[in-house]
Amino acid sequence: MAIQLGLGVPQMKWCDLSRDPARVARAAEQIGYDSLWVFERALFPLRPQQGLYGVPGLAWPEAYRSVAHPLVVLPLVAAATERARLGSSVLIAPLHVPFQLARALATLDAASGGRVIAGLGTGWSRDEYAAAEFASFEERGAVLDELLDVCAAVWGPDPVSYQGRYTVINEAEVGPKPARPIPVYLAAGGGKALDRVARRADGWLPAGIPAEQVASQWREITQRAASYGRDPGALQMCGRANITLTNAPVSGSERQPFVGTVEQIVEDVAGYAAAGVGEMLLDLQANVRDSDELTDLAARMYEDIRKAGI
Repeated sequence: MAIQLGLGVPQMKWCDLSRDPARVARAAEQIGYDSLWVFERALFPLRPQQGLYGVPGLAWPEAYRSVAHPLVVLPLVAAATERARLGSSVLIAPLHVPFQLARALATLDAASGGRVIAGLGTGWSRDEYAAAEFASFEERGAVLDELLDVCAAVWGPDPVSYQGRYTVINEAEVGPKPARPIPVYLAAGGGKALDRVARRADGWLPAGIPAEQVASQWREITQRAASYGRDPGALQMCGRANITLTNAPVSGSERQPFVGTVEQIVEDVAGYAAAGVGEMLLDLQANVRDSDELTDLAARMYEDIRKAGI
């Protein structure tokens, strides 16, 4: 069975928000993409407290200088499409008030006819947490756990009642409800985060790691899920490819996944598929200047991946 393909929709600085997200989304659905995705970057610190992904000295990419709010862009995409699923990879969950985020996702799912995938993570930027004021970087895992509880309560039957550390919902009716149970995918790189996927999530969102590491961590997740009495076969995996295209092949052991020529990117997708990834999100935004270029590149990538039998 062919891997499913998703596309990151326009959110970056070059994007004309009045037309590009809807325009690219419609085109991607016509091309054959199975899903459309947004991501979250709240700000671009001029003097960051830490490097990209928390790596000391690693510069933030220029593409992050202006990223449109995912919960504004995704409804634009929903209104322009009919079939494609609508995902976030990822929403930085602790930057949002749990009750309000749960309600927003439920409303979007109801409005789109049951197409939302709630992709959540804890993020890594202390600057973004500082801007959120109420969010504690040190407590981000606990906040995500509570958010998952709040979503389960809000998306479940009325009356809703929840008493948590950060959220209190006195007995109330809360609507609208999702059109169907919203699948929750979590980003996780190790330790407690992987365990949270095994215990609580419907899927995993690996990104930026070699296919061999994807395979080994997926084995760990599914084994842990089985130990918790869950069905490992019910878990899904959607890999995120932050693609950087080059004119010439990138060689050597230092090459990062999804950096290179189109042919090398196709090989990377094949490696992820062999590791058990059932869906691949291709984010091509950093390689284009406008929506026409993005649509053309998305069509070429889709065709080349399908021609390779992936």
